[in-house]
Amino acid sequence: MVTNRQVRKLWALLKNGKPLSKAADQTDMDIKTARKYSKLKKLPSRVAAEHTWRTREDPFADIWDDIKSKLTINEGLEAKYLFEYYQRTYPGRFSDGQLRTFQRRMKHWRATEGPAKEIYFEQIHEPGARSQSDFTYMNDLDVTIDAVPLRHLIYHFVLPYSNYETGTLCFSECFEALSEGLQNALFEIGGVPLAHQTDRLTTAVNKDTNPDVFTRRYAGLLAHYGMEGLRTQVASPNENGDVEQSHHRFKKAVKQALMLRGSCDFESTDAYRVFLQKLFDQLNAGRRERFEQERATMMPLPARRLESCRAPIKVRVSKFSTIRVLGNIYSVHSRLRGEQVVAKVFLDHIDIVYGQRVVKTLPRLYGKQKHRIDYRDVIDVLVRKPGAFERYRYRADLFPTHRFRVAYDQLHTKWPQTASKRYLKILHLAARENELAVDEALRSLIESERAITPESVDMLVATMTEIQPPKTVRIAPVDLAAYDDLLCRETLDPSTSGDGAVILPAPPFTPQST
Repeated sequence: MVTNRQVRKLWALLKNGKPLSKAADQTDMDIKTARKYSKLKKLPSRVAAEHTWRTREDPFADIWDDIKSKLTINEGLEAKYLFEYYQRTYPGRFSDGQLRTFQRRMKHWRATEGPAKEIYFEQIHEPGARSQSDFTYMNDLDVTIDAVPLRHLIYHFVLPYSNYETGTLCFSECFEALSEGLQNALFEIGGVPLAHQTDRLTTAVNKDTNPDVFTRRYAGLLAHYGMEGLRTQVASPNENGDVEQSHHRFKKAVKQALMLRGSCDFESTDAYRVFLQKLFDQLNAGRRERFEQERATMMPLPARRLESCRAPIKVRVSKFSTIRVLGNIYSVHSRLRGEQVVAKVFLDHIDIVYGQRVVKTLPRLYGKQKHRIDYRDVIDVLVRKPGAFERYRYRADLFPTHRFRVAYDQLHTKWPQTASKRYLKILHLAARENELAVDEALRSLIESERAITPESVDMLVATMTEIQPPKTVRIAPVDLAAYDDLLCRETLDPSTSGDGAVILPAPPFTPQST
């Protein structure tokens, strides 16, 4: 078959004065074919007849109507599994080599007769008209705080016109996180868009059976800032496409920044927040011009923020000196036993209010059936009832650090009958004086292998100058050449080895039968 390239070369040779016979030889053409294209002055692709006939019989002709009916009813059917179905239905009729033909037939049918496919419609974004937000999980980035995995999310806020983005670190998709994140974003950009769009978050959007579109708290938040609330349709994340796509780009940028940093571990959550804010600043650096245009069209901010907390929860302190808030148990001071307190639940903490005054601030627990017991709340009573310590339900919470646990174990080994009483005196000292100082005293006693007693700990805390600095552990770098020596199959002469070692050849590998 003659190609366009051959014909173009033929024309060039003839134009340069080559005889037809020599030009045909140089282009690997028959002289009759060369004469034909020299007269036609058309490329083969222009004169070739359209291929409209079949070269062989269609193997699926008599079952194609059945195939079309199945494809019409079930759009998601895949060619491979449908082909295997007909192989089972008609044994021996279709071979595996016909799968590719079947796939081409299905692809052609779907492109010419099949149902319409979903398409996307490019939108025109006006400055200051709309903002979008959503939560994105960050657990797959393996971020740790002091070597402890950080299970967290980012509340992600985006302005579609300028692509300006910002975010807030949070730990659940609760209303407090939504309120805190949205208000943080609005005060950062210095204005309020006309409308704000989310997907169908349960903390913001009611179910379709509810006459109100948005929850009462979310509607109040929108009203405070004068924004119109928008929501996506069911199972239509593409309607919130700007923030959805920003999730992907942002997480990729975080991953790259962590690689450049050389570590995913941070000393505190505050250090991680600073890292994220710097990354947002870098991402927004090239969007400033359009962002300034957008900010100029926004509504002004109100005079104050709303408190990002739930409605105050009234609870009574139990006889165990604990309260239950949102399915989790927290300890409060024993002096509040039997009293009614008010719990104000924020994004990451809970304020305990008694007599219109905050008496305690607790780190918030997420999920259900969890507990947080502070030994300082119960130690005054526990030292008077040391017998209750051994079988106390939350005893594990009364070991602030691992050194306190080591101290208790040593006391229990030496004085099993009075270990609880002695340990509680040490814990009481930590609550009364300084937990860090007591922990340092325990470290000094453990490392020097001296006996741990309440008196020795008290003496060391009183004379901190006697506490030795922590031991420095140095690990020599690993010599990778040692692994090569282990794999060496040659026996070295002891006389040439520095330490007289003999390295024997590795035995041949023999597969084991199972």
